[in-house]
Amino acid sequence: MTRQTLKIAIPMAGLGTRLRPHTWSKPKALLQLAGKTVLDHVLNQFNSLPDNFDVEYVFIVGPYQLEQVKSFMEQEYPDKKTNYPVQEVMRGQSHALWQAREYLTGPMLMVFADTLVDADFSNLNNLGNQAVAWVKEVPDPRRFGVAIVGEQGKVFKLVEKPSSMDNRMAVVGFYYFPSAEDLFSAIQEQMDRNVQLKNEYFLADAVNIMLDRGLDMRAVEVNVWLDAGTPSAMLETNQWLLDHGQDNSAEAAKRAGVAVVSPVFIHPNAEVIDSVVGPYVSIGCECRIEKVIVKNSILDEGTQVKTMILEDSLLGRDVQVQGQPSRLNLGDNAMAVE
Repeated sequence: MTRQTLKIAIPMAGLGTRLRPHTWSKPKALLQLAGKTVLDHVLNQFNSLPDNFDVEYVFIVGPYQLEQVKSFMEQEYPDKKTNYPVQEVMRGQSHALWQAREYLTGPMLMVFADTLVDADFSNLNNLGNQAVAWVKEVPDPRRFGVAIVGEQGKVFKLVEKPSSMDNRMAVVGFYYFPSAEDLFSAIQEQMDRNVQLKNEYFLADAVNIMLDRGLDMRAVEVNVWLDAGTPSAMLETNQWLLDHGQDNSAEAAKRAGVAVVSPVFIHPNAEVIDSVVGPYVSIGCECRIEKVIVKNSILDEGTQVKTMILEDSLLGRDVQVQGQPSRLNLGDNAMAVE
């Protein structure tokens, strides 16, 4: 089978303000979920790509994210081909992709760095000149972009943040384009015509230009669409991942002095003493948990929790907490000791 190059663009330059205080010290793509980073889970989605694809990743980062993301990829994925164009000013999705135009040629995927889906990419090399927008029906589409779809899934138009509830087929932030060059031609027209919404260039408008030019795009529905963009979404996505094979509950239950309510992930190098853990708890490397009841929480590496009940909480790296029952959202190196 002929080898093909596939570029995967992952815009991640946003400031992650909805995940403060965690994103003061690291990009949201490097936050922890079920024993791995969000970015690990994003990359794992592409395991179903055809074997004849040579994949190159293009991470579109902000100026303060470049060093951390590049260091992470070099350490954890040294064999992957990567590029790191920088988006200096946040002007929307199309603007982010425009910063990467020298790295994106030929067929490409575009996926947001805080989006996880269950898409199957195994037939991607059989699409020819057909583009794909992955979609999912949602209860309230007004904060998403939606696809207007006809027979056999043909996409006629994308509408960003619709005011109506009539169309609930939301675009999940995954696209396949057979020609990056055609996409950038549309983005060029979008910027020349200054087609914006709230001072941002949305990708939906560039796609609509391509559709007007005759692009054949199909909508493919996914069953699972997970978000990692807010604290509550992080906890919900952590739950789903632990429920679907990302836990190590059986190994964790063998520990002395630990009562495990599955599913959980406890890093092998974490220390847990006289505690009840779970359900839906992820405990990172070199954490120390002593005399604690903890459920529905994520604890990043090096965090210490002692003599308390902790639930519905996000604790960053090297946090120290002790005392009264709490629901906490603490960034790296925070301390809350009573």
